[in-house]
Amino acid sequence: AGSALAVDRDLFSGGVTRALENHPNITIVRERVDTLPTEGLTIVATGPLTAAGLASSIGTATGKDALAFFDAIAPIVYRDSVDMDIAWMASRWDKVGPIGDGKDYINCPMDKDQYHAFVQGLVDGDKTEFKDWEKDTPYFEGCMPIEVMAERGPETLRFGPMKGVGLDNPRTGRWPYAVVQLRQDNALGTLWNMVGFQTKLKHAAQVELFRTIPGLEKAEFARLGGLHRNSFIRSPELLDQQLRLKSAPHIRFAGQITGCEGYVESAAIGLIAARFAAAELAGRDLAPPPPDTALGALLGHITGGADAASYQPMNVNFGLFPPLAEDVRKKDRKLGYTARAGASLAEWMKHADGVAA
Repeated sequence: AGSALAVDRDLFSGGVTRALENHPNITIVRERVDTLPTEGLTIVATGPLTAAGLASSIGTATGKDALAFFDAIAPIVYRDSVDMDIAWMASRWDKVGPIGDGKDYINCPMDKDQYHAFVQGLVDGDKTEFKDWEKDTPYFEGCMPIEVMAERGPETLRFGPMKGVGLDNPRTGRWPYAVVQLRQDNALGTLWNMVGFQTKLKHAAQVELFRTIPGLEKAEFARLGGLHRNSFIRSPELLDQQLRLKSAPHIRFAGQITGCEGYVESAAIGLIAARFAAAELAGRDLAPPPPDTALGALLGHITGGADAASYQPMNVNFGLFPPLAEDVRKKDRKLGYTARAGASLAEWMKHADGVAA
């Protein structure tokens, strides 16, 4: 997906499932668990939609109410339903990603009148209503519904996910006033995700409004946008550096329920939780990954680096990394962080592989 890190979610999840099912040391039991075990090493990775019984048990064990936020998903469009006589392929500034060619997004242009009519449609559209007990639940800022952004002001989207800067329309030779971008969502290239278009509009309203987008007049949707409620615990207060529940250290938490956000981040925290547990079972001590690695930085944020009182889900980002020791130009900092992290992780792995093997 150009410069964006993306996977085919079906192939990825299928590959992980097969690896687990075929592993000689793993037994999979598919049944509901309603209470936390009182003994034995346990990793709780129930994800964002933890069932009521187990959520209640977790609340009892932590002495805290589960925190929650709303997470929204964007619609997915069938590639062959996009009108490429209007849309065109390009990446912003023709940027070439690790596996891209500088033409990695489908771009649907809007002029000024089309844009403002679209924004008004978002504001006026029929939306999912919250129950009374849901109304004070915050959104995850990284997945803010597009109509909520539109309500912040008519120009908000044009300087956000719909900005036309750096995208030359080959039919006009100019940047569009606004643009809707679609990013490849599966390996076959048959499904494309509407970038930044997470939404809580009702399905009928989505179809009607999104088909006013130039190039999507006949769009067919493989999935429409939606909203779901995610649960997570106040990890910086409740967990130690090895993801153990301080009040019941035989229990570890991992994945999204810890307050990390994203597929890669959730899998990574699950992996390090498993390594900690394996080392403990073997009677060995495994130090956390260094804080200047992505894994160590995210782990540190979850287990104490964040302010517990205002804790919200977080993707891994360079803001979690400790500053570089040397003075580095701004444009070179990310490369500096990356090089330092690679060296630190390689050194940590030499010890970790022996400890958790």
